[in-house]
Parts: sequence; structure tokens; C-alpha cells
Amino acid sequence: MNIGIIGTGNMGGMLVEALIEGKAISPASMMITNRTKSKAMLLKDKYKELRVGANPREVAAASDLVFVCVKPLDVCKVLNEMKLHLSPEKCLISITSPVSTSQIEKMVSCSAVRVIPSITNRALSGVSLITYGENCSDLWKSRVEKLIAKIAVPYQIDEKITRSSSDIVSCGPAFFSYLLQRFIQAAVKETEIDEDAATIMASEMIVGLGELLKQGHYTLSTLQKKVCVKGGITGEGIKVLDTEFGDVFEHLFQATQAKFKEDLDKVETQFSNY
Repeated sequence: MNIGIIGTGNMGGMLVEALIEGKAISPASMMITNRTKSKAMLLKDKYKELRVGANPREVAAASDLVFVCVKPLDVCKVLNEMKLHLSPEKCLISITSPVSTSQIEKMVSCSAVRVIPSITNRALSGVSLITYGENCSDLWKSRVEKLIAKIAVPYQIDEKITRSSSDIVSCGPAFFSYLLQRFIQAAVKETEIDEDAATIMASEMIVGLGELLKQGHYTLSTLQKKVCVKGGITGEGIKVLDTEFGDVFEHLFQATQAKFKEDLDKVETQFSNY
């Protein structure tokens, strides 16, 4: 199977690296392109057999499966540019949440899928969210599932929970990275520990936490109970978190949902013009 990737920015570039290093595909079976060609060439420097196409049309023509990894407001233009090269036996995957599979299916004749990856997929870990188009063939559903399983846990979702699921899976690493940085900064500010030591300890702690959950030793709630012994120091810290966190995460989801609605309206306007 030949795979094409259009857009090699943060997520597109990550997918190239993960798919190759997860042995989902060989570099020789992949063609990429990017508006700024130097970004694509950096990946070719890393994987010599990787092919770089001149534009989306060339990539679509040479590929059985095409990933579109561009910004939401660029998707419609890219689809229009290459739709003549997307015959019914092919498959197209969009990785952007505001563009629905039904919108894609109105523009192309091939199978359509939305896959929302996570930066954690770079470590061949975490979840990728999958939504299949109404007309997606069973063959491509099976192929996509097997492909994504090489780099992540494939998790099929309904359209109505796209944004909240993406907040957890795709945005979550950035949110919790921010919280961990604030945790480290507070330790440095309030105690005698230096930033390098605190960063090493906090990073290893979060990796260990992930392993505990992955291996099934504890759930989130049982882990907290195990560490937070009655009358202990951890309990005092939990009291502070419980008091001061307030509705911060509720506000976070409200903000992301509001921005998502804006993006949906803009995307819908674009697609209605084609």
C-alpha cells in the first residue's frame, strides 16, 4: 500500500515518523508534500527512501491512502485540488476535528475517514480517534484500523463527542504539560530545589504514573487513595487542590467548545461554496 501525507507540520511530520518507526509502512512506500518544501526535505534527509511530491495532486495520484494534515480552513482547497485523483478504490483521511467525514464525502468519491492523532503517538503510544464516513468501505475500515494500531490505540468515536474527545486525547498532553511545568515552577519558587532536579523528578514521576495505569495496578481513584494516607502530607496538598482548582477544567472545556463552534461555522461556509 502506498501512503501519501499532505502537510508535514507538527502533526503531519509526527505521523510520518511514527508510521515509519512503528513499521506500519516503509519510507519507500510513502510520498509527502508540504507548502514549505524545506519541511518535507528535512524528513527526506532523515528517511532517504521517502519521496517528496511537488503538490497534493501528485501525492494523491501516487497513493492508495492519503492523509490530509493541513489547517481546517485549508482542507477544502486541498480536497478540491486533488479530488480528480481520488478514485473510489482509494481512501482519504483528514486529521482535523472541525471537518466532518460527511463534508469530505461531498467532495470526493473515495472512502473517507477522520483520524485525530495525539502527540503521544510519536512514542507509539496513546490514542488516535477514528470516525468513519458513511460510505467508507469495510475493506478500508479494516486497513485503517490495522495501520493506526501500529502507532496508537485506535478508538472509534461518534461525531457528537469529537471536540471533547480531542480535548482529552490530542490537546490533553499540552494541558497537562502546562500543569506539570507550573508544578515544577512552584517547587523551585517555594523550596530549595533547583529547576533541573525538579524537572527530572517530575518527568520521571509522570512516566511512572502512566505505567501504573497502563499496567492496571491502580485506577485514578485507587491510586490517589493509596498515596493519600489519613493524616498525611499528601492529604494536605489534596485539600489545597480541591479548594483552589475550582471550575478550571469546566472553563477549559467551555473555551475549547466555543472555539470549535467558530471553526465549524467557518469550515461550513467554505464547504458550502463548493
